[in-house]
Amino acid sequence: MTPRSYYGRNMLHSYDKQLITARRLARYRRLMRPDAADAISISVEAKRNQLVERVAKEVVENLLISGSANPVVQRIRAQLEAELNERYVFEYPISAQELRVLKETTDGPLEVGPEEKMEVLNRLWKITLDTVDETML
Repeated sequence: MTPRSYYGRNMLHSYDKQLITARRLARYRRLMRPDAADAISISVEAKRNQLVERVAKEVVENLLISGSANPVVQRIRAQLEAELNERYVFEYPISAQELRVLKETTDGPLEVGPEEKMEVLNRLWKITLDTVDETML
């Protein structure tokens, strides 16, 4: 590997980290806006459900996309693969803001259609919610 390609890869890796951080900060800013709905007191179960949803969203957005070796993430991936009988790759392209879902085939990764993408993401969300709910105290 030449020094030039190393520096180029390092720069792109740093840029990718910055994009992920920017997405996370934008999401936190949206969540921090005061709403009238927040002033209403809610039950303990509703608060727990909100917390489970926030953690599940964090798991899906950050850990699954970045390919974490976390055991919970591995369990979610394994369950998704078992239920759908396919292996999927989730990624955010550098130039786009929308998540891409790729199906691993013998010819290499192949982007799935919109209907299948929604089915996979819905199933992923349900599995993640159930898993987080089981593991939360």
